[in-house]
Amino acid sequence: MILINLLPHREEARRRRKESFYVSLAAAAMLGVLVAGAGYLFLQAQMSTQQSRNAFLQDQNRRLDAQIKDIANLQAEIASLRARQQAVEDLQADRNLPVHLLNEMVAQLPDGVYISSIQQSNQTVMLRGVAQSNERVSELLRNLANNSPWLTRPELVEIVAGNVNLGPRDSRRVANFTMRVSLKRADPPAAAARVAAAPKK
Repeated sequence: MILINLLPHREEARRRRKESFYVSLAAAAMLGVLVAGAGYLFLQAQMSTQQSRNAFLQDQNRRLDAQIKDIANLQAEIASLRARQQAVEDLQADRNLPVHLLNEMVAQLPDGVYISSIQQSNQTVMLRGVAQSNERVSELLRNLANNSPWLTRPELVEIVAGNVNLGPRDSRRVANFTMRVSLKRADPPAAAARVAAAPKK
């Protein structure tokens, strides 16, 4: 007996292929959604991690800014303390300079030279006086330049010839001079050595 299939087998095969296509399409769509969701979650996790890192870095930057301000304040305080210390050391070094100046003037002043005024401004001393001759002024300059441990860089500012009346009929020619000289501060070790070497009374 011969069996003849009268059913529309081509339409049935087409329907099965279509259903298989739709199933594959749905599976691919679901897989795409899953991959997209996983990618989105991964990116969200990465963004969250980066944001937490950024927040940590900003917090550390704020702490460092505060520490930098503290360091700047400390440096300003240190500079102020050093300036005060230097001022105190300068005062201690300068307190004996007038005594040394007067001692050196007595020791280095040659005969025939008279000092009429002494003015000190910081480490500079202006000397005004009268000398019997220009040679006496030159001798004073040499003494101050070469023989004095406390005075240095003597400079003749002005020398003018003048007359001094010694009596009603007696006058003498003199040299009125103005001189600039610098005072030297003693180094602390040198000053301490001089104090130690000074004879005890």
